[in-house]
Amino acid sequence: MIDELFNSFPTNFGNEIRTNSAAPVNITESEAGYNVEFNVPGRSKEDFNISVDKGLLTVSYEKKEQAETKELKSIRKEFSFQSFKRSFTLDEKINADNIEAKYDNGILSVFLPKKEEVKIAPKQITIL
Repeated sequence: MIDELFNSFPTNFGNEIRTNSAAPVNITESEAGYNVEFNVPGRSKEDFNISVDKGLLTVSYEKKEQAETKELKSIRKEFSFQSFKRSFTLDEKINADNIEAKYDNGILSVFLPKKEEVKIAPKQITIL
């Protein structure tokens, strides 16, 4: 009966070839900084690597192979987690020492705070 159920699906159901393994990203700006959001559902926060080196922010995910169990036979395997690596150049307005990241509900959010503007106090110039 189970064989009949799975054999009744069309053979090309869910066969999609993805050529772009990069995670989709949204970038927004506020007065406090920039928020970079990656759409990466189904992963855990320990699987991500976020680094800043020489003004380059790099976010990556390395696909970890899962051991197959002998008790279960895969009939169809459509879940796919591909490795990715995205890099962004940080300009001088970003405070790289205070970058924060969190992973919640499939969205990896990286907050890039802006540096405090150097405020120059008004100065009275005396005429000689």
